[in-house]
Amino acid sequence: MEGWADIFARRVWPLLSLVLLLSAIVLLAAIAGGPLIQRTVTEALIMIVLVVGMQIFIGNSGVVSFGHISFMAIAAYATAWQTCCPAFKAAILPGLPEFLAQNQVSSLAAVVTSVLLAGAFAFAIGLPIIRLTGIGASIAMFAVLSIVNTVYSNWDSVTGGESSIIGLPTYATMPVAFLGALVALTVAYFYKFSRFGLALRASRDDEFAARAAGVNVYWHRLIAFVLSGGVVGLGGVLHAHFIGTVSIDAYWIGITFITLAMLVVGGMRSLAGAVVGVVMISTLIELLRQVEKGLDFGFFKLALPPGVQEIGLAIVLLAILIYRPSGITRGQEFTLGGQIFARFKSITMSSRDS
Repeated sequence: MEGWADIFARRVWPLLSLVLLLSAIVLLAAIAGGPLIQRTVTEALIMIVLVVGMQIFIGNSGVVSFGHISFMAIAAYATAWQTCCPAFKAAILPGLPEFLAQNQVSSLAAVVTSVLLAGAFAFAIGLPIIRLTGIGASIAMFAVLSIVNTVYSNWDSVTGGESSIIGLPTYATMPVAFLGALVALTVAYFYKFSRFGLALRASRDDEFAARAAGVNVYWHRLIAFVLSGGVVGLGGVLHAHFIGTVSIDAYWIGITFITLAMLVVGGMRSLAGAVVGVVMISTLIELLRQVEKGLDFGFFKLALPPGVQEIGLAIVLLAILIYRPSGITRGQEFTLGGQIFARFKSITMSSRDS
């Protein structure tokens, strides 16, 4: 019979280890980091919410999506419509419905409704798209992202078009972003080890065998897709209230590429991979950004030309794809610490019995 130490090692530790890792990073940034470091950590935590949200669908289904940032855009604009001041909305967004134009709701209510709207949008587009597989599904999701970008770029009376919606409350501080990351990780982890997650991963590994065993692949993919859309929507809300503005240009190719790169580098089949990928790529980008600005060593100054960030990221991504195609974590969760604890507990109990 499986003891509580084995249950801890197999079920609790993989999630707890990620929470402890993020807690250590946040604590270190709060104690020893300046405003720039804290801002970088906050941004990385928001990226973790986005990448973990993408992992819920991509990692468990094996279907790569190029359109998940559309859920981020949907939620970001939804929270902007609800939390922006009525005077600005009346002047810049005359096409908003009256109940949105004349009211300003609480931040918590805006988070809930925005996440639900992103999930509802994922359900609506998932009904036809989830029937597709492979590259067809990936291209279809990119088409959805293109449609959202085009509509929001030209819907001047409601979204402001290519202009920015400004004046959003900037409450997404480091503690709030940390809480958002914990929520995303908890939702993703419990889904992964639920019967729905297990069934979806079974279809990922062998779709025909899963169907033969009675797994409804379509509905299990749709459930993951909707849940994934909601979590990515949470990331969009946090991002909007971190920057304080919403602009459709922020939800396009750039962030699509960077989030997918983070997921691939870390390992798309595990939550540990999502977190490790974000931490590694965020650190690399920040280091290259500082080198681009110039590092003064006293007797000489090291400064690299603009564009080094993109080149460095591309080199890292190529190296991972060539030498470790399953990602840094190889698609595995963190289990070593839990295994050590379980082994230590087993030895202790054995010594007591003897």
